[in-house]
Amino acid sequence: MKVGFVSIIGRPNVGKSTLLNALMGRKVTIVSPTPQTTRHRILGVKTTEKGQIIFMDNPGIHRPLHKLNELMMERVYESLKDSDLILLVVDITQPFGKGDQFVIDMLKEAKPPKFLVINKIDLVSKGKALPVIDLYKDLLDFKEIVPVSAYKGTNLDLLEDLIYKYLPEGELLFPSETVTNISDRFLISEIIREKLLHRLKAELPYSIGVLVEKIEDREDLLYIYAVIFVEKENHKKIVIGKGGENLKIVGTRAREELEFIFGKKIYLELVVKVRKGWRDDPSILAMLENQ
Repeated sequence: MKVGFVSIIGRPNVGKSTLLNALMGRKVTIVSPTPQTTRHRILGVKTTEKGQIIFMDNPGIHRPLHKLNELMMERVYESLKDSDLILLVVDITQPFGKGDQFVIDMLKEAKPPKFLVINKIDLVSKGKALPVIDLYKDLLDFKEIVPVSAYKGTNLDLLEDLIYKYLPEGELLFPSETVTNISDRFLISEIIREKLLHRLKAELPYSIGVLVEKIEDREDLLYIYAVIFVEKENHKKIVIGKGGENLKIVGTRAREELEFIFGKKIYLELVVKVRKGWRDDPSILAMLENQ
């Protein structure tokens, strides 16, 4: 039986979380078109007759500007050390740049075998992958190069088969029914943040944090109280929206998805609070981290 940890690495917004969800066959991490959506290392555990793959979805690799970003990059470095295999995901629609070279240089120090996963091939014409393969194959020793579409599911079965080929033999590390390591509180906070990112788009994606302060199971109703942290008073106005429209839409969309997940009625109370510099505040970061 093959068992091991597989780290999904890449620049922001290349489709790492979409790839993880597609490989898992279900949603275990939030997705948005906004870079740096993933702030934590998310485990997705997939058990089949061949063995068990523990996927680690990581924050996009970037140069940190705040304590929050430093913590995000620490998770990436930890993931590289803990991996049995590394999947470097690149976006075929984006030209190679300094950020890509930064990722390559970082991976040169990583010891586990590496795959190059060329994502979003559904968005380009056939043959576009060949120049990308030629470019990357001389930059790093990739054991396999696999063009995929995480969105369409193209070549994901092939990718999974190749992953098993390179994993070590071993016993299951998690019970076979395990799907992810995240808590209900963390899942709830991430779904709320996902809806905020989709609603607000590029207005203030990096300065939003969501803390679930209370969950009460009231027989046939689940009561959830969550705080949305922003850094400025005008950010609070944006999140709330004219006449409370943005917050209402975000709350409705989050509640509907949570009701589907938990299988019961949800009462979701959202409050927006201004905390200047929260991304550099160790106490707030610790609360968000340990949900």
